[in-house]
Amino acid sequence: MTTSFTPPPPPEAAGGAPTATPEAVARVVAFFEQLSPADVAHIGRLYAPAARFKDPFNDVQGVPAIQGIFEHMFTSLEAPRFVVTGQVVQGDQCFLTWDFVFAFRNFHQGAQQTVRGASHLVFDSRGLVTLHRDYWDAAEELYEKLPVVGALMRWLKRRANS
Repeated sequence: MTTSFTPPPPPEAAGGAPTATPEAVARVVAFFEQLSPADVAHIGRLYAPAARFKDPFNDVQGVPAIQGIFEHMFTSLEAPRFVVTGQVVQGDQCFLTWDFVFAFRNFHQGAQQTVRGASHLVFDSRGLVTLHRDYWDAAEELYEKLPVVGALMRWLKRRANS
C-alpha cells in the first residue's frame, strides 16, 4: 500500500510567521522521501510559483513544469524513491545529498538502480523553494547502466584513465 504525503502549507500561507529554513528543509525532505504519484499535485506547497528546477536533463521554471518532471519520473521508472543521506542548512539555502533508487521499466527490469547526487535549494521568506538545482554525474550514474551506451561509456572511461 502506498501512503501519500501532502505537505502542510507554509505557516505564512496559513497566517503564521515566516518559515525558518530548517523547518522548510524538513518539509522538503519529508515530502521527497515519501513522494508518490498522488503527491506530485501538491508540489506547489513546497515551490514558489516561479521556482526554477535544473538537473542534467531539465531546466524548467514554474510549478506546472516542475510537476511535469516528477510525473514523467513516475511513468518512466519503476518504484522511484529518494533517500536523503545528508543536509547542510545555511541562511536561506541548503544542500542535500541523496540516493535516488529505482528500476528501469524497459530493460534490466526488476534490477534496483541507485543514482547518488545532491540538490542545492534556495528558499524565499515564506519557506518556499525558489531554486532547485540537482547535481549528479549522468555518465557514471546513468549512461553506464544503459545497454549499448553503457558499454561505450565504460570503454571511454577506461581509455581516459589509462
